[in-house]
Amino acid sequence: MSVVLDFSNVMTENVGTAHGLSIAEIEALLGKGREVLDDLRQKAENETLGFYKLPFQEETISEIKTYATGARKRFENYVHIGIGGSALGPIALQTSLLDSYYNLSKTPKMFFPDNVDPDWIHDLLKHIDASKTLFHVVSKSGATAETAATMLYFMKYLKDGLGENFYKNLLFTTDPVQGLLNEIARQYPIKCFRIPPNVGGRFSVLSPVGLVSAAISGIDIDALLKGAREMAEICNRDNLMENPAFLYAAIHFLYMKKNKNISVMMPYSNKLRDLADWYRQLWAESLGKRYNVKGELVETGQTPVKALGATDQHSQVQLYVEGPNDKVITFLEVGQFEHSEALDNYFPEIDEFNYLKDKTLGELLNAEKKATELALTNNERPNLTLRFDRVSAENIGAFFFLLEAATAFAGGLLEINAFDQPGVEQGKIATYALMGRKGYETKRKEILQQLEQKKTFVVS
Repeated sequence: MSVVLDFSNVMTENVGTAHGLSIAEIEALLGKGREVLDDLRQKAENETLGFYKLPFQEETISEIKTYATGARKRFENYVHIGIGGSALGPIALQTSLLDSYYNLSKTPKMFFPDNVDPDWIHDLLKHIDASKTLFHVVSKSGATAETAATMLYFMKYLKDGLGENFYKNLLFTTDPVQGLLNEIARQYPIKCFRIPPNVGGRFSVLSPVGLVSAAISGIDIDALLKGAREMAEICNRDNLMENPAFLYAAIHFLYMKKNKNISVMMPYSNKLRDLADWYRQLWAESLGKRYNVKGELVETGQTPVKALGATDQHSQVQLYVEGPNDKVITFLEVGQFEHSEALDNYFPEIDEFNYLKDKTLGELLNAEKKATELALTNNERPNLTLRFDRVSAENIGAFFFLLEAATAFAGGLLEINAFDQPGVEQGKIATYALMGRKGYETKRKEILQQLEQKKTFVVS
């Protein structure tokens, strides 16, 4: 496993005193950081912070691998039904560790319809036979509106194809005891994997939420968890100046205090692009809080933004270099790409192409990353790099754990609860009310009255 944090370009020595950080500023947080580390250790030990234990789940891994072996033989397609933390991690695992065009040549073909856009979901049905498809429903409560609706949408086609045997093509990953999916599984013999009660959705990628689909598609989940275990040890270091989770959190905490409230993640690798999608939910939902743990109004957090190098050098970097200096940019860099075929100039009369001769696309991509990094640094724009020696299951597992631990550290430094999402719950309740769910009649009446009183401003 080799994932390292290079924070050179947030330091005053490189980015200047106006927008850089000093070692003294980081060291001033060491006392608070030790308190946070002790608190995280205690919560992990007393089973209130479950993601710390996920890399060590040997029994569950054996069960998943056995199930995946049978599923690969039985099904032509796999459809993952989930949203938010129940989908973003699994998607990132697929796109980072599988062939980029996996579905064109491999089976079971893997699909992740993580939105309730009816046209998008209907288009998927044109390309799969439901009777030969495993539908994996992922929801701790089973009540998430989008997940429930998507399951019910596919159920019509499952019942049409399999009749009363429809349950043989269903798999649930849910709470160990409670929830609506467990009610269904008590009526039908549907296989269930379990989400630990102390693991929230956005921290669940290394649980069956992400590991089941990974194993079915052939990803080495043993290596994935090995990398996570190694990173867990690194993120538990007492010397916080050598602890990348603390340093990542401390740097962003200090920049939040300096009103740099946008966190950009910019992978220079298409395989890593969906790691930034996963990070956006993790960072936004965990740190975007109105109140701190004392109940005081703080309205804290950073807005996470996704960019892709080199593509977004031609769309976003102009803003990052010359626009408002309100961002912290994290690059994801790959040292060695899997393929490194040298280029040749097949048009020798065009001298301008000669500089590319004997170079590789990977060299070009990393040169562009270095150029963007220099442009930002020279313009006093703070930036960090998470450097992978290569894209591998071990390194992806390490990345997931590092960012989860960094998020937990950041929550501690900010003195907020990084593990709840009251703003999301408000939206869920309003959705249930608008859709007429039983028990939400009063809320529905309130919302409809509010909408009636709304002053509208529309142009056509």
